[in-house]
Amino acid sequence: MKYAAGHRSGMDMEGLDEIAVGAEGSVYRTEFLGRRAILKVRSPKGYRAPELDSRIRSLRIRSEARLIRDARRAGIRTPMIYWVDPAAGEMIMEDMGGETVKKHLDEHPEDADAICREIGRDVALLHNARIAHGDLTTSNMLISGGKICFIDFSMGVSLAETEDMGVDIRLLERAFSSAHPNLTHAYGELIDSYCRVKTQPSLVMDKVREIKERGRYT
Repeated sequence: MKYAAGHRSGMDMEGLDEIAVGAEGSVYRTEFLGRRAILKVRSPKGYRAPELDSRIRSLRIRSEARLIRDARRAGIRTPMIYWVDPAAGEMIMEDMGGETVKKHLDEHPEDADAICREIGRDVALLHNARIAHGDLTTSNMLISGGKICFIDFSMGVSLAETEDMGVDIRLLERAFSSAHPNLTHAYGELIDSYCRVKTQPSLVMDKVREIKERGRYT
């Protein structure tokens, strides 16, 4: 299915190439004004009153589009937003191609140190702009054209506090320990790079330690 200017809200998704399904919605590969594109749809939730559901989906798709835009302005590579329909909870963005960082690290562990240094720098830039990703894993990063691209800001936070940044780093630490247990040295490179670029990094790293301590008693 192809999209063009004037697309009507809530168009039928039949025939689109579905590439991911999550708790909050689905992602499809499509075409927009002659360009390869990705369509993200926040699905209606039957357990919510329709009016409330519509409002929540509208607010969240707006928020995600804004976070992607602001992250790009902060120097992070993110997909270009082509079109947003808040009423339908839909967003069309650039198809970055490439592969997930998780897949690349699984197949090319020899690249891990360099990749992790770039991730650390980018996460620091994100946090310096007071943006927290909210679901920071190597599955939510792509390698496209030799560069890291951050995707899926659906759980992101603007005007992020130290707590939000600490949660980001803790999620990333857990992602590496579970998905990349043999890349301990590379994760250390990531943190070193983060601390070199992040303003007042000790505040965030202290918060990470605090979050880990909390987890031991819950």
